[in-house]
Amino acid sequence: MLYRHGDVLISRVPTLPRNPQRLEGVTLALGEFSGHSHRIEEAGAARMWAAGGQKFLEVILERATLVHEEHRAIALPQGLYRFWMQREYSPEMSRWVED
Repeated sequence: MLYRHGDVLISRVPTLPRNPQRLEGVTLALGEFSGHSHRIEEAGAARMWAAGGQKFLEVILERATLVHEEHRAIALPQGLYRFWMQREYSPEMSRWVED
């Protein structure tokens, strides 16, 4: 299952990689220009991890709601997810999408 929330892509994964490091908070991405953020709405519903240059979201409750001021909320079921920022490509270069 693949979810798209603005410029954030989220894919369900079976397990975390070895030796993940726990990250603080549950903000998946901050808007560089708008100041808005892609974040989990409910306190205690999820945890974030990093391993091997990738980031992961672990939804520990039955559901967690991913919110952003400019996008419709998404309910993520309990489970593990890898998330990353979408990239834009042009013949001259590729760059990360900025919010």
